[in-house]
Amino acid sequence: MMTKRKTALLAGAFFIVLFLIRITWALLVAPPDHPRAVRGELDLRSFDFAKDRTIALDGEWEFYPGEFVMQIGSNAISSGEGRTYIPVPGKWNSSISAHSSPYGYGSYRLRIKVNPDHELIYGIRVSNVRTSAELYVNDRLVAGEGKPAKNKQQYTARSMPFTAAFKADTGEIDIVVQAANYDNIYQGGLIESIRFGSERAVDKEAGFSANMQLVVCVVLMIHALYALILYAIGTRQKALIHFFMLVVSTVVMTLLDDDKLLLVWLPAIGYEWSMKLVLLSFIGVAAFLLQFAKSLLPEHAKNSVFRWFPVLCAMAAIAIVFLPAGLARGGLIVYYALDLIACLYFLTFSLRTVLRTDKDAIYLVVGLTGVLTNIMGGFLKGLLDTGYYPIDLIVAFLAFASFWFKRYFRQSVQTAKLAEKLRKADKLKDDFLANTSHELRNPLHGILNIAQNVLDSGMKDQDDRNKENMKLLISVGKRMSYMLNDLLDMTRLQEDGIRLRIGSVRVQGVASGVTDMLRFMTDGKPIRIVNDIPVNFPPVMADENRLTQILFNLLHNAVKYTVQGQITIKAEVKDGKANIIVEDTGIGIDPETQQRMFAPYEQGDSGITAIGGGLGLGLSICKQLVELHGSGLEVHSVPGQGSVFSFALRLADSSTRQGEAAMIAAYAEAAVSASSEPRGGISGLESAADSDRPNLLVIDDDSVNLNILSSLLASEKYHVVTAASGSDAIALLDTREWDLIIADIMMPNMSGYELSRFVRERFSVSELPILLLTARGRPEDIAAGFLSGANDYVTKPVDAMELKSRVRALTELKQSVRERLRMEAAWLQAQIQPHFLFNTLNSIAALSEIDYEKMSALLEAFGHYLRASFDYRNLERLVPLEHELGLVRSYLYIEKERFDDRLHIRWEVDEGFPLQVPPLSIQPLVENAVRHGLLSREEGGEIHIRISAQEHEAEISVADNGVGMDAEAVRNILDGRLDAKAGVGLSNTDRRLKQLFGKGLQIQSVPNQGTIVRFVVPK
Repeated sequence: MMTKRKTALLAGAFFIVLFLIRITWALLVAPPDHPRAVRGELDLRSFDFAKDRTIALDGEWEFYPGEFVMQIGSNAISSGEGRTYIPVPGKWNSSISAHSSPYGYGSYRLRIKVNPDHELIYGIRVSNVRTSAELYVNDRLVAGEGKPAKNKQQYTARSMPFTAAFKADTGEIDIVVQAANYDNIYQGGLIESIRFGSERAVDKEAGFSANMQLVVCVVLMIHALYALILYAIGTRQKALIHFFMLVVSTVVMTLLDDDKLLLVWLPAIGYEWSMKLVLLSFIGVAAFLLQFAKSLLPEHAKNSVFRWFPVLCAMAAIAIVFLPAGLARGGLIVYYALDLIACLYFLTFSLRTVLRTDKDAIYLVVGLTGVLTNIMGGFLKGLLDTGYYPIDLIVAFLAFASFWFKRYFRQSVQTAKLAEKLRKADKLKDDFLANTSHELRNPLHGILNIAQNVLDSGMKDQDDRNKENMKLLISVGKRMSYMLNDLLDMTRLQEDGIRLRIGSVRVQGVASGVTDMLRFMTDGKPIRIVNDIPVNFPPVMADENRLTQILFNLLHNAVKYTVQGQITIKAEVKDGKANIIVEDTGIGIDPETQQRMFAPYEQGDSGITAIGGGLGLGLSICKQLVELHGSGLEVHSVPGQGSVFSFALRLADSSTRQGEAAMIAAYAEAAVSASSEPRGGISGLESAADSDRPNLLVIDDDSVNLNILSSLLASEKYHVVTAASGSDAIALLDTREWDLIIADIMMPNMSGYELSRFVRERFSVSELPILLLTARGRPEDIAAGFLSGANDYVTKPVDAMELKSRVRALTELKQSVRERLRMEAAWLQAQIQPHFLFNTLNSIAALSEIDYEKMSALLEAFGHYLRASFDYRNLERLVPLEHELGLVRSYLYIEKERFDDRLHIRWEVDEGFPLQVPPLSIQPLVENAVRHGLLSREEGGEIHIRISAQEHEAEISVADNGVGMDAEAVRNILDGRLDAKAGVGLSNTDRRLKQLFGKGLQIQSVPNQGTIVRFVVPK
């Protein structure tokens, strides 16, 4: 939309520009200054005919009424009998008849004096004579149109421009025009200027005028042609036919005006029908212009002008067809008025459209301004003497076409958007069907699994636990029942099949019951539901069942979209009504979603990270039920800050309130119990994990699903820890060694796919298996799960036997991988290299001859080293730090005895704190530092072993000042891509540390400067 001021300024400015262009055109084509004819004579001896400009032979001409002076026997010219003077151009009515009748005949004469020139050829062009004429130059007939005669029987009417060329050897040109009119009832004679100049100038001017008309007609017919083609091959829009007929009418009007080119091409068209065609084209322009407006601007189609104007045009067209041309032409001012009325109405509608709905209609305003200036220019054409003027019509139809193209492109964009919307609607339909199946099957399978678990566990052994299971089963059943009711209610609302049973209702009791029903959804979530309705809040007039349904859906929606925080239901009296408010601290709703959230089957996000689930009917049903109560559901929300839903209900009258005053105390007690205590997002960490029981981390934002999974898996002797979100699960990764992660895919903030990718950045598929729970069983969804790093998947709703089987297979896989890594570490240590064994034995043999005490000490250290290398404790998960350090000291003692000054050892170990470390975790680091770091240098070096205690962990580091490594070598070691001699021990240690503590080795190395390898062990 545009402002009135801007629209008026734009339209006015364009009108002024078009009018100034017309004035400029008139000035450019105006004839040069020249004398006017006086008493039948014109002296042009001072005029330069070589400039290719024509002049108008305007002024006083001799006129001989009732005489054809060039006929044989006429002596009127020589005698001057009957001669008078008449202005040209002008009608001869008063000169030819005492009653000012245009009917009759006569002769015009003008003598022109020029400089004698035997080479110059003169030209003369007679534009419009009513309604037949013959042109004589120096007593010779040179041109004419029609047949002038002294009576109507012998006369032939034809009014067309004609041109003649001649020479003037004597320096005097005698021009005589004999004319007759018996058809035009308004005017006769020379009513337009006669152009005179050199033959080249006259031909040039005539050709330019004809060419301009042809250009306009070609441009317009191109528009007409594409309109016809679009109608033929595209949608059959009436606007295309109206536009085609408008263009055709304009082209016919153009070809029958000024140079009358159509009569040149079709000479069989007589004067009678040439006049009627001109008039009919005027009517066609008016009629089809307004019909075009009706088609383009349907919002104004009910205006009464579209009813009476076509009737008026049809009556005028019938009159033109059946009346004589002379009489029909008498209504010319009416036809001009019809064109003006059509243009002004169209312009008015276009301006309203610009101001109200569509700013693109400014193109119509521009085009109609061109039409308006063309109509006004038609009235002023005789005054300005501009000849044919093409600018206005070209601008007008280009503006019309611009509007049409603009609308076409906009509709194309809208069509593309609608196609995208249809595609989304189709996807929404598929998702709705999938969600419906899932949302109905999932609670049903949950009920079956809970019942099966109760049956398997035995009623007498676990009475308390089975009671909880039965309560959970009832809650799930209620949830399923409400979803089925939503489907039925949606159909009833669409068919107006719901009738309210209005009565006095206590909002407090309804709110308390709803919060009790929804409490199971907040288990495992840091969410608190608060019923903040005052105990003495007055009753309202409502259908209690439907009010319960409204509050249930609003609170259910708040719980789904709130990760943590508080959900509050409150009420206040405002403007004599009860204003019910449900406020949450959830994720909020963006403006775009607010526009469509009340539509059926719409949810905040249908992607894989969508929160909650459901059928997408809750808010739509709420809105319609609230409207049935005579109110409206309002929403105020800020993304990231929460949402507030509110609606108003009528208060019950005072008589009803008095009867219910005794019930307030009971509702006060219910209101107090309605607020649920905040619950954490993680459960199952209170008791330490048994080392013999596999540790399972189960993640699902649905507390019902978590309870079901925990119940099923706990019976299988697993230690189950639950988390309500992906972020909670990530916080738990480093707390212990996990055997399996079970994660739902559709969770808030972080989906199961994202969680899998995060875990895979730290653990391989064998080090920490992942089992995804998915409601989507399509191949592409399953493939996405495997690509994200999952080991397996189970389709929801979960079948108990299938889940247990898959969990058993994956945990056994993890146990076997764990044992393999331990065995690999022990095997690596047990593979004492032969040269180390031989060198050590050689050292013992050599010392036996020179130093018996050193030999004994070395032999003792070597024995301790062998016992530690083959110790069964190397197969355990953790061993005391002293056990690992004993192996390291034995190894270093042997190497020190062998290499003496080439090996320097520095210990820095904090004493006095117990620490459990993975077996064979420090010794491979020390051995690697000695063999590949220090002894690779001729002069050897120093190894620094440091163990420092911190608040919750201890850091173990092994540093050397040996040959060092580049960055690529470090990456290869950690990735296990080096050969067995160089990097298998380090890679194995790194993987075991990651499994146990979530963090592996950290290696810093600079070539020729040394290496530092460190890792962290929790206390």
